[in-house]
Amino acid sequence: MAWHLFRLGRWSFVHRRVVALTWVAVFAATIVGMLTLSEKTNDSFELSGTESTQAFDLIQQRSPGTTADGASARLVFEAPAGTQVEGAENRRTISAALKAARTANVESVSDPFRDGTVSKDGSVAYADIDYTKTAVDLTTADRDGLTKAKNLADDAGLKAVVGGDAAEQESGPPLSELIGIVVAFFVLAITFGSLVAAGMPLLTAIIGVGIGVTAIGTLSGFVELGSTTPALGVMLGLAVGIDYALFIMSRYQHEIRLGRDREEAAGRAVGTAGSAVIFAGLTVVVALAGLSVCGVGFLTQLGLAGAGMVALSVVIALTLLPALLGFAGGRVTSGRLKFLKDRDPEGDDQKRTNGRRWVELVNRFRVPALVAGVVGAAVVSLPLFSIQLALPGAASDPSGSDSRVAYDTVSQKFGEGVNGPLVVVVDTAKATDPMRAMNTAVAELRSISTGVADVVSPLSDDSPEARQALQKQLKAVGFATATVVPTSGPTDKETKQLVDTMRRTLSDLPAETGARALVTGQTAVDVDIADELNKVFPLYLAIVVGLAFVLLAVVFRSILVPLKAALGFLLSVGVSLGATVAVFQWGWLNNLLGLDTTSPVLFLLPLLLTGILFGLAMDYEVFLVSRMREAYVHGTPAHQAVVDGFQHSARVVVAAAIIMVGVFGGFALVDDVTLKTIGFALAVGVLADAFLVRMMIVPAVMLIIGDRIWWMPRWLDRLIPNLDIEGERLTQRLDREMVAVG
Repeated sequence: MAWHLFRLGRWSFVHRRVVALTWVAVFAATIVGMLTLSEKTNDSFELSGTESTQAFDLIQQRSPGTTADGASARLVFEAPAGTQVEGAENRRTISAALKAARTANVESVSDPFRDGTVSKDGSVAYADIDYTKTAVDLTTADRDGLTKAKNLADDAGLKAVVGGDAAEQESGPPLSELIGIVVAFFVLAITFGSLVAAGMPLLTAIIGVGIGVTAIGTLSGFVELGSTTPALGVMLGLAVGIDYALFIMSRYQHEIRLGRDREEAAGRAVGTAGSAVIFAGLTVVVALAGLSVCGVGFLTQLGLAGAGMVALSVVIALTLLPALLGFAGGRVTSGRLKFLKDRDPEGDDQKRTNGRRWVELVNRFRVPALVAGVVGAAVVSLPLFSIQLALPGAASDPSGSDSRVAYDTVSQKFGEGVNGPLVVVVDTAKATDPMRAMNTAVAELRSISTGVADVVSPLSDDSPEARQALQKQLKAVGFATATVVPTSGPTDKETKQLVDTMRRTLSDLPAETGARALVTGQTAVDVDIADELNKVFPLYLAIVVGLAFVLLAVVFRSILVPLKAALGFLLSVGVSLGATVAVFQWGWLNNLLGLDTTSPVLFLLPLLLTGILFGLAMDYEVFLVSRMREAYVHGTPAHQAVVDGFQHSARVVVAAAIIMVGVFGGFALVDDVTLKTIGFALAVGVLADAFLVRMMIVPAVMLIIGDRIWWMPRWLDRLIPNLDIEGERLTQRLDREMVAVG
């Protein structure tokens, strides 16, 4: 393998114009595809087959003209101090505003004065607007209608805010990406001591991200994608793209300092470091693509898009980087920054580097270092045992935003449960007496004594006209809906418990009346998705860890090395999730991230974090341990191989980790809570894995075990192919060729 990669790197260096033009052509093609085919992304999280989605499906099947998952908006009006919204002038203003919000895609607009959505003190009223289209399909006219309604109320002296998924969310400048790029540039400049050398990994990563994002945009014309998918692609593309190029670039400079000519140095760098890049990338791809086993559409999208971005980063690092090195010539190793020392980024065998000092210290206190590392990780992981999972809503939006103000105002005046009502769809198609079935369901709901603020029956009143209208509806479509308003907020644990209570209470309805009741609503959807994810998580973990174990066993020809890597990864995940719970759920230091409230942790985070962080953790394992393995197979004793390998790889691994923390940390500062949570968790996870696990626990374990760390049964050693990851056979072949030429 190393020989083929050597030839690829050397060929790309020599034929740099062909390589560069090929990637430019690919980039141009994806740009054209995005401009002509891309569609809007959406923020919906759904899972087919659950009770909550079955309710939506039933509504759409029985009422084709009804859009169960259509967008909604909530206009909240607040009267000036000392006045009431029910005053004659304010009534006219609110009516005019609601009329202005009506567009061709509006299905219904509630009347706060008719429907009773005026606060007890008369200071606040709200109206709900339902659309026939999803939020992503709303037109400019629909958005303009909401803006016009808000402006009409504001001009008349009322304070108006718009909430709901129909409200257009403004996106700020891409500060997250800029922060990551700036951090990466400074780290690369310090690592290589040259602006030209620092710019190479950045340039290849940016090109890779550009191609990946435009490719995802093109794909959106054929598949409905979530809005988080491109953002996650950018996050991963920047992080791994810079890191993979960093490892090859550092090896290139190391080879140049050994006296190689530039063409051979490029080939050797790709042949050795490139092998580690391929297997590091494969572990990330396996971990991310493995998300598809969950059977959850949006997770499959995230996983496959991220895996594609990582695979693209690997190919670009192996081909485009050597080509750029050919264009740069001697400028990569010359023109060093004057205030930095001229040093080998992979360590100098003749100098005692900081990395060597650190690993010698670990060697001296190997057992205390192992115990301290494991105990420290366990302590930080303790908050994980109180984790609560949910989909963040308007309660987690930035303070002062319209959606947050609307949520807080309604919560204060009407109760938090109004922001997340639960809907019960009563299917009476097989009921012997549909009206009796509906009345029984409503009575059962009203019998629940805990957690219910109000039950709104589909029967508006007990008049003959209302009963006749409901009977007509039941006969026509075979269902009706009741609304349950909880006493707690949409993401509160009590509301989730209420969903379970409602389903248990209504479970006897089919036997009693022949009808069935389905509980839905956003909170019910969250509960169903969380339950399904918890069910598939063990399977996902077994598949990913199992495949990665086999992959690492092939790379290192050892049983204990991949076992150690997997156990160390569990510590990293524990630290990451524990810190996330402490900050987001408990509120510790959350002001540093721009949060002013606490909320449950994003419900898909444990599974998504496991997939991404496992791949990235194996990156550091491969890069760090491959140099130790390289020293060992070249004859260095096991303990000394750990020290020598650590010296050569520590500085580059530290630089790579800081870059990743910078990229992910940048996303932790955005307003979007989903991206903020993912960015923070990944930043902490990388920090813990690189510095606590790989820099302290891993060398301590390897130094304690010694030669036995490389043990593998003979029968298995014969079965596993030798891929020459360390480049031993490559070195021998090149040495023979040099002798033959000489």
